[in-house]
Amino acid sequence: MSSLADKLKSLGVKTANTLPSKPKAGNWSIDSVVAGSVASTPRGDTFVSEQVFGAEYLHGDVSPYSSFPLEFISQWANDPRIAEMPIHKFAFLDTETSGISGGTGTLAFLVGAARFVEGQLVLKQFFLRDPSEEPAMLEALIHFLAPCEGLVTFNGKAFDAPLLVTRYSLHRIPVPFKGYAHIDLLPLARRLWRDRLPSRALKYLEEHVLGFTRTSEEVPGYEIPWLYFDYLRSGDARPLGGVFYHNAMDVVAMAALLGHVSELLADPFNGRVEHGLDFIALGKLYEDLGHWDEAARLFERGLELIHSGGSGLGLEEADFGVAVKRLSILQKKRGDLDRAVKLWEAAAGKGHIYAHIELAKYYEHKLRDVQASIRWARSARREVEQADLPGYIRKHWLNEIDRRLARLQRKAGL
Repeated sequence: MSSLADKLKSLGVKTANTLPSKPKAGNWSIDSVVAGSVASTPRGDTFVSEQVFGAEYLHGDVSPYSSFPLEFISQWANDPRIAEMPIHKFAFLDTETSGISGGTGTLAFLVGAARFVEGQLVLKQFFLRDPSEEPAMLEALIHFLAPCEGLVTFNGKAFDAPLLVTRYSLHRIPVPFKGYAHIDLLPLARRLWRDRLPSRALKYLEEHVLGFTRTSEEVPGYEIPWLYFDYLRSGDARPLGGVFYHNAMDVVAMAALLGHVSELLADPFNGRVEHGLDFIALGKLYEDLGHWDEAARLFERGLELIHSGGSGLGLEEADFGVAVKRLSILQKKRGDLDRAVKLWEAAAGKGHIYAHIELAKYYEHKLRDVQASIRWARSARREVEQADLPGYIRKHWLNEIDRRLARLQRKAGL
C-alpha cells in the first residue's frame, strides 16, 4: 500500500496511522451529508448507507423488477450456474476508487452492492471515512454478500473484481465472491449496441436504452478520486453526496439493464426491440450461439425495417453486407438458399454492392449460368462507379469485380 500512502502524502493527506477515524470540517462529516450509520465488525467500524428501491420504482422506462429469464445470458457467459440461480442470489456491485490504474496503490473507498431481499432491491454503500477503516469495510461487505452466489457488474471482470481481490488479499481476508458466477454487462452491451450507439458507457445506455437521465447531483467519474482526496484532506464531506449518488445509480442501472436485456434476449419480438440494427446485432449473437432459425428471423426482421425506411436507418454498406452474408450462410445451413437469393435481389435493387456480388457468385457456382453471373458482376461495377465511396474501398471493390469478370469471360469464351 506504499504507493497509495505516497499519493496521499503528496496531496497533504495524513496516512492511516496518524489520520483520525472520522475526518471533520465543522458539521460536515459524512453522516451529516449521507444518510447512514456506523457498522461494527471484528476489524473495527465502517460507515454504511442503505437505500431500498421498492417494486414501484422505475429506472427511466424500465423497472429493476423483472422475471430475469437468464437462460440465454447463461449460454452467452458459458456458465450454466447463471440459469439455475434465482435473482436474489446475485449481487450487483460497483466500486469508486482512488484511481483507475489498479494494483496495490488503488483503494476502493466506496463499494456499492445491491441484492433482492424479500422482493425489494436493497442497496448498501460501504464507505471509508479514512483508509485505516479498509479492513472493517471489507468485513462488512462480506456479511452483505454472504447469501449470494453470483455477481453482476459493468466492466467488473476487468476492474472491480480484481481490485477487490487485491484489497482482500492485502489484509489477508478471504475473498467473499471467490468462485461466484459472474455476469459482466459491458461485453454484452457491446455485442448488442456497438453498431447503433456511439458509446456503451453505462450512463449512455441509461439515457438511450433505459430512458433514464441522472439529476444534477451526478458528478463526472474522472472527478471522483480527487473529491475523495479533498475530503480526506479537509474533512468536508459535502461534495461526496454526488459521489454516493453516482455510485447508487450505477448499481441500480445494472439491475434495470440486466432485467431489460434478459427479457429482450428471451423474446426479441415482444416489442422491446425497435431498431433494425438491434435486430441484426441480436441475429449475430443468436447465430454465434447456434440458434440458427431464430437468428435468421432476426436478420430478416432487421433488414425488413431498414428496407421499409423504419427505425433501422443508418446501416452502413459494410454492415448491411455483413448482415446479408451471415443471413445467406444461415439459409444455406438451413437448406433454404431461395430466401437468401430473394433478399439479395431486393438489396441489389436498392443499390447495395454486396448483393450484386453475391448474386454473381450464386449464378456462377450454383446455377452454372455464366452469362447471368457476368451481368450481375457488371451491374456491381456500375454501382461502385456511381457510389460515393472512399478511394481505398472503391479500389478494393473494382479489383475484386475486375478479377471476377476476367475469369467469367474466360469461361464464356469472350
